Amino acid sequence: MKYICLGYIEDKYFVGLSEKEQREFMDNCFAYDEELKKGGHMVGGEALQHASTATTLRQRNGKTAITDGPFAETKEYLGGIMLLEAKDLNEAIQLMSKHPSVRMGGTWEIRPSADLSAMVAESKKRREGLQEVRHA
Repeated sequence: MKYICLGYIEDKYFVGLSEKEQREFMDNCFAYDEELKKGGHMVGGEALQHASTATTLRQRNGKTAITDGPFAETKEYLGGIMLLEAKDLNEAIQLMSKHPSVRMGGTWEIRPSADLSAMVAESKKRREGLQEVRHA
């Protein structure tokens, strides 16, 4: 089963480290990522730029509102995502609990991915049917 792992971090933990400690921390994270890949668990993932570069889009009363930064005001911000393959939630928890960022105060939200393939296929059939009716 695939799990989406959202990694959250507080600036104060990373910024408070010396350059050497920051490099060691990142080396440990990348080494663990490689271990997850070799084990067939890490399917993919991406780091995100700092939360200050985020743009939030939402709609209220029929109007689109665009704001700078993340929507939620929190100390933590989303730092990246990982696509993880695990047999069940317990294995996903076990794998992510060993990630070096957890020892540094980081947080991982683990959610099963949603398989929407059947829903997408049904929607495509409906949309194709509408096009045929319009062209008839």
